[in-house]
Amino acid sequence: MTDILVVVSKTKKYIKDKSGMNTSASATEALTKIVQKLCDKAIENAANDGRKTVMDRDFQTPDTNRVSH
Repeated sequence: MTDILVVVSKTKKYIKDKSGMNTSASATEALTKIVQKLCDKAIENAANDGRKTVMDRDFQTPDTNRVSH
């Protein structure tokens, strides 16, 4: 098992407040895997740009090429 990369209590609260639904332990594990993949890609993007710092622009989401703020 890997370290959980999300704050479980905040994730559960968000889902509960947004939908009234509960959140299983396996859901937070799945979310961690998604976060890991996003981080791995962001690291790759920063390295490809010749940087040693991962920035917001290095994160990509399925619906956009880069996260916009």
